[in-house]
Amino acid sequence: METATPALRRVGRPRADALRNRERIIAAAREMFVEFGAQVPFDEIARRAGVGNATLYRNFPDRDALAREVVCSVMDRTSEWVEEAITEGGDAFEALSGFVHFAADERIGALCPMLSESFDKHHPDLVAANERITGLIEQLMARAREAGQLRPDVEFGDLMIAVSQLTRPLPGTACQGNDRFVHRHLQLFLDGMRAPARTGELPGVAATVEDLRRA
Repeated sequence: METATPALRRVGRPRADALRNRERIIAAAREMFVEFGAQVPFDEIARRAGVGNATLYRNFPDRDALAREVVCSVMDRTSEWVEEAITEGGDAFEALSGFVHFAADERIGALCPMLSESFDKHHPDLVAANERITGLIEQLMARAREAGQLRPDVEFGDLMIAVSQLTRPLPGTACQGNDRFVHRHLQLFLDGMRAPARTGELPGVAATVEDLRRA
């Protein structure tokens, strides 16, 4: 038993290092996709992550694989936040508002356009992550609607389109420079979603999950 422990540590250490490297690559890619777009050079991502190009390609053989992992990781973290908010209960509209501000911090507005890029939007990992977060957000909205706190004419698509547009970086500017405006504008939007509504029926039609999928 005494000789097995060091051996186990030697075997386990590369796996732990590999996992850390993978996480550093994903974090660096997320930052650089937000700052420069999805076409940022791989060697720049590797440099920011502090790994070699070979390590990056060993984890992600092509741009599609890396972009998909970045998008899935953001959706997974957001799903975990929403699950915790639902479990805790409390004020339904405050939970919905918390999700919107959390999504802004996760740079969803900058990353959402990547869903329309060339990589496979039907990949099982992406589909599973998307279905999970969609279902959880709909639960948040249903709770707020049932509590009489959310306008009844607001649908999932309305919320996500607004979040995406309000948190998307302006052309030619750094995303971080807009942070002082993003949360302010999101709160104005959230106040407009509260029930009872201060205006009559909204113009046009509500955007549903199906509308977003078709788009």
